[in-house]
Amino acid sequence: MQIDESLRAYGRYTKQRLCLLIGGVSQHPQELALKQGVDILVATPGRLLDLVWQGVLSIEQIKIFVLDEADRMLDMGFINDVKRCLEFLPTQKQTLFFTATMPSEILKMTQTLLRDPVNITITPPSSTVDKITQLVYKTDRASKPDLIIDLLKQHNNPRALVFCRTKHGADRLCDRLKKQNIPSAAIHGDKSQGARQSALQGFKQGRLKILVATDIAARGIDIDNLELVFNYELPNEPESYVHRIGRTGRAGKDGLAISFCDYDELPYLKDIQRTIKKDIPEPAENPYPMTVFTPRPKPQRPPRKPQPNQNGQKNNPKK
Repeated sequence: MQIDESLRAYGRYTKQRLCLLIGGVSQHPQELALKQGVDILVATPGRLLDLVWQGVLSIEQIKIFVLDEADRMLDMGFINDVKRCLEFLPTQKQTLFFTATMPSEILKMTQTLLRDPVNITITPPSSTVDKITQLVYKTDRASKPDLIIDLLKQHNNPRALVFCRTKHGADRLCDRLKKQNIPSAAIHGDKSQGARQSALQGFKQGRLKILVATDIAARGIDIDNLELVFNYELPNEPESYVHRIGRTGRAGKDGLAISFCDYDELPYLKDIQRTIKKDIPEPAENPYPMTVFTPRPKPQRPPRKPQPNQNGQKNNPKK
């Protein structure tokens, strides 16, 4: 949606006709837009394939094919849809892959999808912006809610984007913040398209002070004058850290990225610092220092129920 909005702004005085195809909303208005004719189509793979299979849309005349966030689009979650899209595209076309990071395994995959590609690198891979001040608080998992509430008060309740590792964790933290009368909303993959749009719009307009998100928000979301990014939980992929903190310090402005690290996350912190080739400093004062220096016990899976065998009798695992 942001790409569509930007293209409409940049092409305001041109005669280019644009159309946006995304899932999670009714396809009828999208069908009507397609019937008007389209020069530039912005789409997610799922909705694009749905309309192609329904015979509503043909992409056989496409001349330029752009794959944004190519590293994510070519991972196991999207690669099959991308390959299906390529089956409906013409052989003769220009293909452009845009990505902030390109892991070696994804780079190898691109060799099968592109023909003699030219590689243009704007900035070093996995680099962080120098104008972003980075800090890490080493603390306990149980202390994180109190720590983030204290820090928000210290910074006079700024607009802040807070990253959690899981959807459940994002919802739980959002509920905790609301109990402290801090206007906030959670955004993640289990939320409907309408709920995600509403939360993001409220955050951009200032009605919400805190947006709690999983890594769905780390890619591509552009928020003007975002003051602060929190890594409430460190990502297990170092590249995700780069994307997360890149939501602040944009367009030459200063930014602040604060990360929390409990004992179990120390290996993640080490990987991140190795990737960005710099140590993330700790603040001089930490009201909730780390006191737990043992791994958190892994949750025990409930015992499996005996399954009937071919004779209809339950197998006894002890025998």
